[in-house]
Amino acid sequence: MKHDHRHHEQNQLDPGYVGHYEHEKQLERNLPDPDPHGNQGGHGKHKSHDQHSGHDKHAGHSPDIFKRRFFICLLLTLPVLYFSPMFQHWFNYQAIQFPGVNWLTPILSTIIYFYGGWVFLRGAWYELSSKIGMMTLVALAITVAYIYSVAVSLGLPGDSFYWELATLVDIMLLGHWIEMASVQGASRALEHLANLVPSVAHKQVNGRVEDVPVSTLTEGDRILIRPGEQVPIDGEVVDGSSNVNEAFLTGESRPVVKTTNDEVVAGGVNGEGALTIKVTRTGDKTTLSQIMRLVEEAQASKSQYQTLADQLAYWLTLIAIGVATLTFIVWLSVGTGGLTFAINRAVTVLVIACPHALGLAIPLVLVNATAMAAKNGILVRNREAFERARGIQTIAFDKTGTLTEGQFGVQRIYADGINELQGLLIAASLESLSEHPLGQSIVTEAHNRNIQLQKANDFKAVPGQGVEGIVNGQHYRVGRPEWVEELKLQFPPTLQKGLQERESRGESAIVLMDDQQVIAVFGLADRVRASAREAIEKLREIGVQVVMITGDAEAVAKTVAEDLKIDHYYARVLPQDKASLIRRLKAQKPTAFVGDGINDAPALTEADLGLAIGAGTNVAIESADLVLVKSDPLDATYALKLAKATYNKMTQNLFWATGYNVIGIPLAAGVAAPFGILLSPAVGAILMSVSTVVVSINAMLLRRIRLSD
Repeated sequence: MKHDHRHHEQNQLDPGYVGHYEHEKQLERNLPDPDPHGNQGGHGKHKSHDQHSGHDKHAGHSPDIFKRRFFICLLLTLPVLYFSPMFQHWFNYQAIQFPGVNWLTPILSTIIYFYGGWVFLRGAWYELSSKIGMMTLVALAITVAYIYSVAVSLGLPGDSFYWELATLVDIMLLGHWIEMASVQGASRALEHLANLVPSVAHKQVNGRVEDVPVSTLTEGDRILIRPGEQVPIDGEVVDGSSNVNEAFLTGESRPVVKTTNDEVVAGGVNGEGALTIKVTRTGDKTTLSQIMRLVEEAQASKSQYQTLADQLAYWLTLIAIGVATLTFIVWLSVGTGGLTFAINRAVTVLVIACPHALGLAIPLVLVNATAMAAKNGILVRNREAFERARGIQTIAFDKTGTLTEGQFGVQRIYADGINELQGLLIAASLESLSEHPLGQSIVTEAHNRNIQLQKANDFKAVPGQGVEGIVNGQHYRVGRPEWVEELKLQFPPTLQKGLQERESRGESAIVLMDDQQVIAVFGLADRVRASAREAIEKLREIGVQVVMITGDAEAVAKTVAEDLKIDHYYARVLPQDKASLIRRLKAQKPTAFVGDGINDAPALTEADLGLAIGAGTNVAIESADLVLVKSDPLDATYALKLAKATYNKMTQNLFWATGYNVIGIPLAAGVAAPFGILLSPAVGAILMSVSTVVVSINAMLLRRIRLSD
């Protein structure tokens, strides 16, 4: 099945060639001069992942290392250029002379070769033991130029390549510095997750507050969160009321009101009120830890397009070495320019063919896409999901908890002898003393309408029927419609008709009675999410067919489908049958499934794309490709839109990176030499770097897409 394939793919990642920018970061950890700032921003949880994946997620020091080496080599390059005979000829000047001046350029170039080129030499050694790539090309180019130039200095007839060697190393270091800085900048939004949790919590012990390390907290402990502080751990509010900003989790900047029995998660920022919470999850079980793990899995996963790019880069390396060798032989046999010209052409081919842009084309797009998704409350468990998502033609939604809130709400009120608000006031005043979920929905409706409840006296709960009591000196009952018949009370025809209407729609009903008759009927149903209508409309606009799947009765399914204008729905579908239904749907068209990730796990796995509703905090859903943290069906449309944009960027980058080499390699080989067009190794390096910059900028433009439009 798809799920097994994806896990197999992650386990088969090639540690030697997983996209050259990740490979370079792996090498940087072994450099002899680690950056003193290299440990800033590192976190233990990430390190453990890096050790098993081979990816250095906290390679923040890499741009600094390339930056430092670039500027040092640039300073050493200036005298090399100044003493270069070619530069003296071009700019018509005579360099100063002093004893041993002829050895100054070879010595400085040697330092540049070993110091500036060290990362490329080490990279080539690493690649030769696994799978050759761009490091091999760069190392081969600078090594050929260096050895030949030294040989010329020792007496071999010809012209040295010292200035070409120095500028080539400078440009390669500059390109890597820009590249690593781009990758780091794209990843930073995700890597800062670990900084969201404070290290100290205010624990309540025997009536007093003690500051203790968060790591020592256990489930059941009570901690105080003061106004303005970050929530240190997942818990349930037991006292207090406040607004909590959970933007890091949901992408929603608007604070969420938290009162007794509400859940708060580590990383949220408390507002103006003090909260006392009971710890419910610790360590790796916390929501933030789960998010970090999902992010790490996504960063470690490898898309099919990235695999394709890696294969293209590998073959491009082989082609470049072959073309460079052939170029050297042809120009040497032709005799034009001699040995120096032949080596110059071969080195230029090696440089211009470096699969820099090709290696960066896919990873940088995926890093940006993953970061964008996280900012919009969409967690990516597998980057390959972006490629599968762009072809989705049918999307199936589970009803309860996905298209609906999973909580009953008042849909309609029928009244006889009193008005609707009076009926709601009486029923809510009685139900406020009850814990029945249907009764609580009436209380919620009264609060939503800003109705001030009244005190109910002589309250009594009647098992299996409802509740009764006195409100404003009058005795009332609220309960099941069947209770009316048992009490032999009157049921006005208008209210009976209303009851039948609600039941025909598959809704539940509660009746309000005085001592003579029924005076109000409340129709209750699972509330449709406010954003569900917009989500389905947007999906229809982009040509995606919407299907609803539910275990509810036909009448309930039909009502919700008509409300949301869904043409195709399936009712009374058992959890174990959802997977087979998804299998039938995807046999017709590529199908995505959106569910809650608990009883929907088989269907999420079976679908071409599984999107799990996160329910706010339950993000550790192993069977899904994407997790919609806000439990908002509208995010499913955002995910598909981002997937299509991501695919387009990957395709554009692959086209540019490969197309550039189709033109660049022949020019580097000297095909246009008869027309006076010759590329030096340094110019080849500049063009290669420009292609890398183009690919990087194109990937960064992904962030300009507005998913909500």
